[in-house]
Amino acid sequence: MATLIVPERTKSNRGFASMTPGKQKEIASKGGKAAHAQGRAHEFTPDEARTAGKKGGEVVSRDRSHMATIGRAGGQARGRNRAGTSHDSKAHVELAPSSHGPGSVSPGE
Repeated sequence: MATLIVPERTKSNRGFASMTPGKQKEIASKGGKAAHAQGRAHEFTPDEARTAGKKGGEVVSRDRSHMATIGRAGGQARGRNRAGTSHDSKAHVELAPSSHGPGSVSPGE
């Protein structure tokens, strides 16, 4: 059986990805400021923001299991608050990441 030899790739010192996170943030900030100064940046109106939030909420609420989990966690938190116990109680529910996050579409929809 022949062994495949893959040449080792060296890390490039070029490009945005090779920069430190601070340098990336600095450059991105300059780009955002320039876009706003030129009038090319999009700013959401209250109506656009409302529509986007509603659309995201509809997508998330399709996952009934996820909604049940967050509802249960809210009910337990309220019960702990009424009882005067701390939020570090043993009755803590971990929220699992949803397979149907914002922007995803379930099959058949």
